Amino acid sequence: MNLEVVVFGVVFIVALGSSLAMLFARNAVHCALFLVAAQISLAMVFLLQGAFFVAAVQIIVYAGAIMVLFLFVIMLLGVSIEEVLVEPLPGQRPLAIGMAALLAAETLWIVYRGIDLIAGGADRTGSLQNLNEDPGNVTALARILFSRYVLPFEATSLLLVVAIVGVMVLARRMGRTSVAASGDHRVENETRERSGAA
Repeated sequence: MNLEVVVFGVVFIVALGSSLAMLFARNAVHCALFLVAAQISLAMVFLLQGAFFVAAVQIIVYAGAIMVLFLFVIMLLGVSIEEVLVEPLPGQRPLAIGMAALLAAETLWIVYRGIDLIAGGADRTGSLQNLNEDPGNVTALARILFSRYVLPFEATSLLLVVAIVGVMVLARRMGRTSVAASGDHRVENETRERSGAA
């Protein structure tokens, strides 16, 4: 048993444990932190496979920027258990379960088909080595991303910025509405107390 197998086993246990803990955690901040642990574990798996660019993106973008944004929104808005149990859209829980099952089936299919790619060649390592040969997958991906697909890449980044601004605007409006509603309820309660005392 070499060091790579030991590291993969530890990373697998951490990823699976943090994923299960994320599903059953009651606090939204704890869920976000467990998700960070699962994403860092995935980055370690990508490093073991030689996908250095994907591992760096996993750490910088997902475990870094996006999760910091999640934590910022959770701490800014405040998510209580009562709000989590209320479903604003009817039927979203069965739809989420169906989409999760579809994603799991797709993942299993990709894993099954990916065995042919990884185990290619006479020594069962040729195909994976060919993908990582000079100039390397990072350089090849950068050339494609910033030449042929530079316009969709920049448009996606612009859409993400617009979405973040829209979420913040909607959150501020909802906050004002809830504050106004709580103020109205408080005035009604005070009026009822005064009328009852009179």
